[in-house]
Amino acid sequence: MANSLNTELYEKTKKWFTHHQGALVALSGGVDSCLAAFLSRHFLGKEKTMAVIGDSPALKRRDLQQAIDFCTVHDINYQIIKPGEINDPRYNSNPEDRCFWCKNSLYTAMKSLKEDQFPDYTIINGSNKSDLGDYRPGLKAADQYRVLSPLADCGFEKEDIRAMAKHFNLKEWSKPASPCLSSRFPYGESISIKKLKMVENAEALINQHGFSDVRARYRTGEVSIEVPANEITRLKEILPKLTPSLQKIGFSDALADEEGLVSGKLNRVLFKDQNNSEERTQ
Repeated sequence: MANSLNTELYEKTKKWFTHHQGALVALSGGVDSCLAAFLSRHFLGKEKTMAVIGDSPALKRRDLQQAIDFCTVHDINYQIIKPGEINDPRYNSNPEDRCFWCKNSLYTAMKSLKEDQFPDYTIINGSNKSDLGDYRPGLKAADQYRVLSPLADCGFEKEDIRAMAKHFNLKEWSKPASPCLSSRFPYGESISIKKLKMVENAEALINQHGFSDVRARYRTGEVSIEVPANEITRLKEILPKLTPSLQKIGFSDALADEEGLVSGKLNRVLFKDQNNSEERTQ
């Protein structure tokens, strides 16, 4: 049964969309972008909404299919594009602003699509107010390409997105966060299609054993598995049995992260470097 609707956020979002002729929605298959696409379809109609799915090697095949299925279920027009960021050394060398170059490729492709087919449409994404406090170079790319974020503009926090998605019976409302596979690599570790596939296959293997929220971090050829803290003990019990399969995937060894799953863990080095720099200047 659907939960109650936050009418204040609903009306704000309705007003937001009334100021736009149509929307090209960057759709990754996560709850944020799914809600943005759904609300565009809801307020602007089918003919004025086009979901754009960037088929990147860093997007899990499962997430790609879920994005397609979402559009099918909710009668949303969609196009699949190939941003091609994997061929950009500014991306695949994995610098600290890798996310900027990833979004740069996506938004370049979406801008071309807009110019060719949808000149009156606004490019939008699913960023929300909760994203603004994290290290997200992709937001800089959105600003550069004038990509708008209706959910952030209207004041949606992450929990507001899940609540409204649940109200409209979007099954994605409870989907765990699924950041792009590139986020599993420490900065400076080069990214390739082969390595991305290794990470994706490792997470799929762990998923098959009852863990729904998993990160397989690539660490100089080894894989460090993160699951929620309350599932670490079970992971450590079965990991020895799974290690041979993970080695077949291409990893030299497999470890269980004792801290557990922490979103954005690999960004800690950035803040550590920043703090060290500040201390040296004091």
